[in-house]
Order: sequence, then C-alpha cells, then structure tokens
Amino acid sequence: MQRSCRSLSRFLASNRGFCTSSKGSRNDKIVASVLFERLSVVIPKIDPVVYGFQEFSFRWRQQFRRAYPEEFLQKSDARGKGEYHIDFVPAPRITEADKINDKKNLNLIYGFGTTVSIMKVIGDSYGTPKGQDVWHFPEKVYKSEETLRKCTESALESVIGDLSHTYFVGNAPMGHIAMPPGEKNKDTPSFKRFFFKSQVIATNKVDIKSKDFVWVTKDELLEYFPEHSEYLTKMIVS
Repeated sequence: MQRSCRSLSRFLASNRGFCTSSKGSRNDKIVASVLFERLSVVIPKIDPVVYGFQEFSFRWRQQFRRAYPEEFLQKSDARGKGEYHIDFVPAPRITEADKINDKKNLNLIYGFGTTVSIMKVIGDSYGTPKGQDVWHFPEKVYKSEETLRKCTESALESVIGDLSHTYFVGNAPMGHIAMPPGEKNKDTPSFKRFFFKSQVIATNKVDIKSKDFVWVTKDELLEYFPEHSEYLTKMIVS
C-alpha cells in the first residue's frame, strides 16, 4: 500500500503542467501581475426603475403600518431640530481632478458606481523587447517566493513602496492568460501571466515610483490593452 502511494505521487508530480516550485517539470515562466484598484467613494445614483419599485413598496407598506398616537409622532418630528442639528451635505460626484482630467490623481471618478480605478505603470515588461517601454500592470517573474501571492505583493511593493494601505482580495489569482512568444520578441518563450487583485484602503494618495502611470476606469483600460480586450472584458469589466 505504501509503495503504491509513492508511485501515485511520482506519477502526479511528473504529469503536472506546472507547480508553485521554480523547479517544475516544465520551463514555462510564471509572471505575477496585480490589478491595483480604488473602489468607488460615492454611492451611485439609483436606477429609475429601482427607485419606482422602492416608492411603490413604501406606499404599499403604508397601508398596513401601525397607527401610532399623535403625541408620539410629535416627539419624533421634534427630534434633531435642536442646537445639535447638522445639515448633511453629500460628497460631490465630480471632483477637481475630473474637471481637468488629471489621470495621476487618485481622486478621480468618485461617483462612478461600481467602476474602479486601475493603476498601470510604464517600463520593461516580461515578454517585450529590452529597453522598450510599454504599459503594463505591476508585475514580477515568479522565482523563489514562498507563494505566488507573495510574489505579487513584492511586485506591488516595488512600485508603491509601502503596502500598509493595500488589501489583497484572496490568496488565489482572479484569472490567468497564456502568453505565446511575441512577433517582435520571438526569443522569449511562452509564459503564463496570473492576475491578483489589490485595493487601496484608507488613503487618497499613493506614492508611485514609475516612469509614468495613470488611473483609468474599467472601460478606459481596454484602450491601453486592445490586443487583450476580450479577455480583460471577461475578467474585469463584466
């Protein structure tokens, strides 16, 4: 029984496509990329259909509501009208960064609903000719890190320096894509790029160390990666 278990283990190890060890049975490189995003700040506007349904539901419930004494209602109406009453002013959906289209400002698109901002850095990317600057996500080739997520954290740390205001969503990647050798750099072997998601937490300023960078919406992201628009639409935009 013990011998058969060892044989099964050797069989699985020899037939595995690739593993978390850099000494895998195949020579395919693994690149860890991170989508660094900021969630929306302002609650999106309610859809007219949803608003109409909520209004109908409220009026329907009013037919069966409990009738309270008049003196109780008077006390309730008087609450909050004293010296401690504060007028609520909602945060604006359009910021100064939106007005001037400052894509290096994290205060963009506060009221974009569930749309997020995604950072991209420009510089050498694995799979592209050396010295050629291209737009890409923060990335790192997986070598000796304990896990693929640790490799991704290292990639983001090399760009922003401090991870204290970041939150990685899960330990597993949100998706991956197989990258064949490019036409301009056929010497680079095929590799697999794994995407992790990380979010900005409790700050409105991130110090990014890169030649250039931008914050864009999900829809604008496709303009920077037209060759992967179908994949990114399924993974991020949808």
